Amino acid sequence: MIQVDVFWSFALGAGFAAAAARQLKKNDKPFESRYFVRTLLYLSIFFVPSGAALLWGFPEWETMQVGTYKTIPAWLVMLFTLTNVTQGILGYWLAYLLIRKGNGYGALLLVIIGYFCMFFILVHGWDGTGYQRFFYTCTWYGSEECARWSKGSYAVLKWAQGPVAITLYAMGVVMMPPIFYWMTGWIKAGYGLAGPGKEPVKRPSQLALLFVVLRLVFVHSLGAAVVSSLLIHWIGWIPGLLIFAVLAFLIEFKGLKLLRREARLLSLETV
Repeated sequence: MIQVDVFWSFALGAGFAAAAARQLKKNDKPFESRYFVRTLLYLSIFFVPSGAALLWGFPEWETMQVGTYKTIPAWLVMLFTLTNVTQGILGYWLAYLLIRKGNGYGALLLVIIGYFCMFFILVHGWDGTGYQRFFYTCTWYGSEECARWSKGSYAVLKWAQGPVAITLYAMGVVMMPPIFYWMTGWIKAGYGLAGPGKEPVKRPSQLALLFVVLRLVFVHSLGAAVVSSLLIHWIGWIPGLLIFAVLAFLIEFKGLKLLRREARLLSLETV
């Protein structure tokens, strides 16, 4: 979705950098490393084409039920494909700067922020109907016979069997393995660069690291987006976001320190 991909691209770029934190720590040429090259290759070969295909095949869904073939301007398509690369580069670069300062935890927070923004738009959107726009389905996507979306019009199970979902399943089979394989491989290889007293006693397997990565995305980021959306629905935008911010701060920095624990598992705290 065009409203989402700008944050997803940012999170991917920051995530690739965070995964190679130890390798990048002593690298003074971030854009000449093989980690950046692979990041750029992923964005250009996988991410941009998938977004363009979805925009062409399902313009209503890809624009969160805002645009159609007739209303989407050419400049928006250009900007959409452009930012799917540039935001990834930005996320990578900002995470790299934090890593160079020895703040691997900060780089991880950057990844979480990117995914949180992405999921917040999907869950809440700008008017509280993000999930409804996401799960709206119509047999005649791209046709004038397709009924325009209206508030309260969505069907999760029907969507899960529809053309958009099937396309996403197929794309996921191709797009997800490189992310998981590269990230977990880079993290595991980085343990050997930790230095005396900083390397974990037991190195997690790539499968164990995969579960940590999935937790960061679908538990911490998505979970936070759902909680913030519920608070906004219950008490309004300003008080909802303020309470969410206070809760997030207390839980992460004063209480459970969930992300600190994940950073420790990934050996990012000692970068």
